[in-house]
Amino acid sequence: MDLISIIIPVYNVEQYLSRCLDSVIVQSYSNIEIIVINDGSTDSSGIICDIYAEKDNRIKVIHQSNKGLSAALNVGLDKATGSYIGFVDSDDWIEPDMYELLHAMLKDLNVPICAAGYYKAYDKGSRFMNNAVTISDGIISTEDMLLYPLKRDDYMGFCGYVWNKLYSAGIINKYNKRFDENIRYGMDVLFFASTVITGKCTGAYINKPLYHYYQRDTAISKTKSVDIRQDILTAYKKVENLLDENGYSNISYWARGFYCYHACVAAEIALENNDSKAFSFLQDEVRSHLDDYIRTNEGFTEKIERMYGLLNR
Repeated sequence: MDLISIIIPVYNVEQYLSRCLDSVIVQSYSNIEIIVINDGSTDSSGIICDIYAEKDNRIKVIHQSNKGLSAALNVGLDKATGSYIGFVDSDDWIEPDMYELLHAMLKDLNVPICAAGYYKAYDKGSRFMNNAVTISDGIISTEDMLLYPLKRDDYMGFCGYVWNKLYSAGIINKYNKRFDENIRYGMDVLFFASTVITGKCTGAYINKPLYHYYQRDTAISKTKSVDIRQDILTAYKKVENLLDENGYSNISYWARGFYCYHACVAAEIALENNDSKAFSFLQDEVRSHLDDYIRTNEGFTEKIERMYGLLNR
């Protein structure tokens, strides 16, 4: 059996960590190594990691001072020895057959990346994030692998997250793909696009929810920091450049449309924070990418009205 390396970055998640680790150690695909990176937690997360490592020799725990999520993920990639690599966020959990199904699909179709559907999980239930447009069975082209995460209204179940996918370690290692440690929010979108483009990756999709994406109020995706929010603008600008530089300029306007959306979200937070300087800058960013946003949101009148409302403030 191929060895699968599962990378789990941990930072102050003592309430959720056991649920996560329990879901990983019971995987029906048993030939796994579980690399847990405790990134300077100040709660009992590190202790919990060590307790689990004592119970299951497949778990390898690395304790380090706090260096951020991207750095923790990169440590995991440096330590991984498996033929395939998966990622799980430490406040999330997975279905027992997730890696068995993803691995089987990768082997059957001989592709380097396979994605699965997922749930958005709340304290009072879950919601299956299904695709509005069906992804056909079989091999997904490189261009569609890049396009699906950018056409989020159509392909919400695919997205650019790293955690609902299984990757060939050969592709990651051949091109030394790593997370950008200067980006605190949006690093997964950039990692995925860069890996697909550099490796000319085709892929596959399983239309079944295998991952539970917990909606935690304190997650970085909920941050009210405009400074952190702007990191995702850097990520999407880099994705745009990668598309333009590698023969995919025909779809790069989708990255600019997403850039506009995130600039709008950051601008609304800046307004809430009474940060007039940041608000003015972000208004200009929305304005300069508005045509692409409109192009990528035809039929969504309310979204376009939101942009005009922001620009008229």
